[in-house]
Amino acid sequence: MYNSSMKAMLLSSVLISLPAMAFEFHGYGRIGSGASTGSGGAQSCFQLAGAETKYRLGNECELYGELEISHDFFKSEQGSTFTVVGMGSLYNRNDRSPTFQPDDGSARAPQIYAKYSNIPELNGATLWAGRRYYKRHDVHITDFYYWNPSGTGLGIEDYKVGDLKLSYAFSREDNIYQADYANKHDFQLGGIATNKGGEVALGLSYIQEAGQVSGANSGWSLTAQHEQKGWLGGTNKFAIQYGVGPGTGLGYTGSLLADQSNKRLRLVESFDWQATPEFGGQLTVVYQRDQSDAGRQTWWSAGARPVYAFSQNFKLVGEVGHDRVEALDGQTRNLSKLTIAPTFTLDKAFWSRPELRLFYTYARWNEAAQNAASSGSAMSKTGTFGRDLNGSTYGLQLEYWW
Repeated sequence: MYNSSMKAMLLSSVLISLPAMAFEFHGYGRIGSGASTGSGGAQSCFQLAGAETKYRLGNECELYGELEISHDFFKSEQGSTFTVVGMGSLYNRNDRSPTFQPDDGSARAPQIYAKYSNIPELNGATLWAGRRYYKRHDVHITDFYYWNPSGTGLGIEDYKVGDLKLSYAFSREDNIYQADYANKHDFQLGGIATNKGGEVALGLSYIQEAGQVSGANSGWSLTAQHEQKGWLGGTNKFAIQYGVGPGTGLGYTGSLLADQSNKRLRLVESFDWQATPEFGGQLTVVYQRDQSDAGRQTWWSAGARPVYAFSQNFKLVGEVGHDRVEALDGQTRNLSKLTIAPTFTLDKAFWSRPELRLFYTYARWNEAAQNAASSGSAMSKTGTFGRDLNGSTYGLQLEYWW
């Protein structure tokens, strides 16, 4: 049986052997090195227990890369195109040898699928099957994919009804870390115009009861998102999400054992701007409330990453973020994080890459956050900073996409 590393290498070999015509090559990578002050040990990263994400600038303790190739095998006179897409990825913790094995990281194929797009008989829709990233929405500065129905399955995407677009996807597996599979049906309606430059997308996800799992339940989630383009040279997204049972994953498949008493409400605000060629950035606010028979837990998060370019090739990037969790045990956990990063780049804009960053990160947390931190992590009493309620790191990172 192939392991994940062998599968990734086999995929790469197949993609490289494709004819050198009608193909696209994309990629993403980040690599860095850092240290923690005081202890002089390896860089530690700060994330609050109960928070879904962390503010990532100067706060990423891993090497990660993706390489994607898509190849058009056929294109009809009417414009329909048959395409195969493949992607390999590598992940490794900074404090481990770069073996990309389970104890240190992973090597896998997060995407490998076929699609037949722009089909006239289906009003320009796309048919697809395989493992793919599907209709993902994220907050870049926290790497938070709050609406992400990706998975292994099949579907019909963007069937046009006037100006509207209907999509349906069936999947059983969200990702390699999903313990048990369940049938998931994802329905989306997009292109609902609301105002100049603005439109709404609606989503419904239904997860069937998994008969092979004892005590499993069915669940569902709803998402409504307004996207406004052209505001200060950027884009604003505001999403409302609600899920019940396994639907509390809000796009992902949540715990199949979660019953109808488990409910999650989430509000997400994300705004990126490029007000002038020199000044850009992104800000976000998140509120999430989890309710079950055990009680209620809430997570608040707010932060921003402003970027100012002093020249074509030099920016000063800053990031500030605060997370607060009001936990089931009645304790309130807090974490604040600040990063300053002098950055060398090829372009002034917020979204331009590559960027080579020098960074200094300072974080501060309370005793409740320390007590809830997992053993050995940065904020725990057994971590890099011991019983201190603050710590800092410094280092160098390169990030690139194309």
